[in-house]
Parts: sequence; C-alpha cells; structure tokens
Amino acid sequence: MKLYFTQDNGHVDEAIKGLMDMVDGIRRPEIVRDMILAALKAGQEDDERADLKLMNTSLKEMRFTAKVFGPYRKFRKVTVFGSARVKPEDTVYGMARRFGEKLVEDGYYVITGAGGGIMEAAAKGAGAEHSFGVNIRLPFEQVPNPVFKKNPRLITYKYFFNRKVAFLKEASAVVLFPGGFGTLDETMEAITLIQTGKHNPIPLILIDEPGGTYWPSWIEFFRKELLTRKYINPMDFSIFECVESVDSAVEKINHFYRRYHSQRYVNKKLVIRLSSALEPGQVDELNTSFRDIIDPGGKIYLTAALPEEADEPEIAGLPRLVIDFNRKSFGRLCRLISAINDF
Repeated sequence: MKLYFTQDNGHVDEAIKGLMDMVDGIRRPEIVRDMILAALKAGQEDDERADLKLMNTSLKEMRFTAKVFGPYRKFRKVTVFGSARVKPEDTVYGMARRFGEKLVEDGYYVITGAGGGIMEAAAKGAGAEHSFGVNIRLPFEQVPNPVFKKNPRLITYKYFFNRKVAFLKEASAVVLFPGGFGTLDETMEAITLIQTGKHNPIPLILIDEPGGTYWPSWIEFFRKELLTRKYINPMDFSIFECVESVDSAVEKINHFYRRYHSQRYVNKKLVIRLSSALEPGQVDELNTSFRDIIDPGGKIYLTAALPEEADEPEIAGLPRLVIDFNRKSFGRLCRLISAINDF
C-alpha cells in the first residue's frame, strides 16, 4: 500500500488515530501522524539497516532533547564552546569559570559540551543546578565532567548533528573561547546559520584572553582571504563580535536583550517583539537608516500582536515592529537589532 502525507490513507489513518487515542495526551496529532507515516514509509522504502538505525536514533535523541530542555524554555540559556584540553592553570580556564558565574548572576543558564577544559570551567562556574550538558560519545577524551554526575540535565548523543541542533536551538547566545577543530566547526556552523537566515540573530561572541591572538588572527584571515575575494561581504562581520574580557561578553549579551525580545515571520513579514516600545520618531529613524534591507514599497512600523501570533499568549502584550524585510541581509538585520537596543 502506498502511503501519503497529504492524502487520506483510509484504514491506516484510522489505525494511527486509534493508536493516538489509545495512548492519550497527544498534543499535536497532525504532526505526530506525519511522524508515524514517515516511519512507515521508511520501513517500506529502505531495507538498509544502517539507514533505519540512523533515523531511529535521531528521533530518539531529539525527543529526549525536547524532554530535558522543555521545562526550561522560559529561561535564556548561553551556549559556551572551547577546547577540552585547556588546563585549570590556563588563563582562559579561569575566564570561562568566571563567565559561568556571571551568567548565572544575571539569570542565565549555561549549555556546554559536558567535557573537560573550557566546558568544565564554564559548568563549574554556573553550578550543576544551572548547567546543561550536551555530551557526545567518542572513543577518546569526551567523558562528562564532575558537574554532570547524576545531573538530570545531561544528554549524551551518538550523532554530532543532533548535538549541534541542541547547542543552537536552545541558545539565546553563543560564546566561543579558543579551541580546536570542534570549536572552529561550531563557530562556522553558528555564523553560517545566522548569515543564511536559518537561525534567528543571537549574540555570537568570540572571547580571548587580553592580548590574545587566537580570534584576531582568525578574523584577519577572513578579511584577507574571504573578503578580498568577495566570498563574503563586509556586513557579515556584524554577525559576531570579539572581546577580551568576561565582563564585556556578559554586557554584550545583556545589551542584545535590552529591548529586543524575539522575532517571528508572519506572512513573509518579520515581526520583532520588544520588551518596551519605541517612539514614532525612532521608527522613522530606522526606516531611513535601514532602507537598504526593506523590500521595495515596504516599511518598518509599530503594531500590537498579530492574530497569527495567538499561539504565543504569554508574550501577547509586548509591542511589535513589523518589517518588510528582504530576507537576505542578515548582517544588517543584526545591526538593526543593535540600533533598536541603543535607543
């Protein structure tokens, strides 16, 4: 029997509905139906055990991720990356530990890879009660640090790609200390997702010890090799910031959320939710300064919550900016958010 997502499957759909009724508590039956159909279709179409195991494990890992993070969705969380090989006597280890402490003081939770080095330092600073560990099974090195002993907020993944989703999906900011290939991989992943609009803008901060050359050298390579060849454009450098102190990193995260709250697309329009309203004159200023990222004939304007946002009643009272955004100038969008917070 051929199965379809968009058509009626007769007795199969009836059986799926009966199964959901039997277990009770299914909150989004239309989505769960498609998930069950996807599993059935995969079973029909693919006889490779490895493919089916990958799909099965991925679904299980992402389900458990949602279960662990779900009760904490209202809290902002900061993902911290950096080398697992940094020692406690290293300057950046002490910085990472102080950074974890300061984040918790300001009301944030901390997400790390649960390993040693920078990950251990940031988790120790935050403390077990305010730490999430997003661990990976490796044949070497990656053993959960003591902060995550019997910690219910530890998740261990088989697949890196599921782990990456958790790191970024749950983060209100990403901070990167110096590290190896893994750290650079996560850095490029975060930049690429924001640059292409696959992730909403968030603070993306590169932090080094005072006078350190790790990130400045990396940025110089970008300018010399990528920018001069026009592989990137100047506004891409607005996606991230480089700092040399823990206080500066925390300040930049706090500034990002000074007035900006969140965003969502509604009918191809970008809706930015604000914690406090802008004045009409300030909106006029944004229309003038950011005309280059507004669709022809479009504008930026103030509004209350739109009817399409009714599924988020907890933020219904927040003022909005609606932008006819061209959906391609994401570096400039980061600048616009900064301007909103500067008012």
